[in-house]
Amino acid sequence: MMFNVTITEILKKTVKAEANDRQEAEQAVYDEWRTGKYILDADNFVEVKIEAE
Repeated sequence: MMFNVTITEILKKTVKAEANDRQEAEQAVYDEWRTGKYILDADNFVEVKIEAE
């Protein structure tokens, strides 16, 4: 039998953001992440999930 097995790695990093509200803070960090300011790598690894279909 052949199975498709999905490997999902979860990386996590906390950064500080100055903003007027939570939504603005999230958007600011998202924008910075998209432009490459924050690069998550193996040092930010927190969990792995492996599932066969």
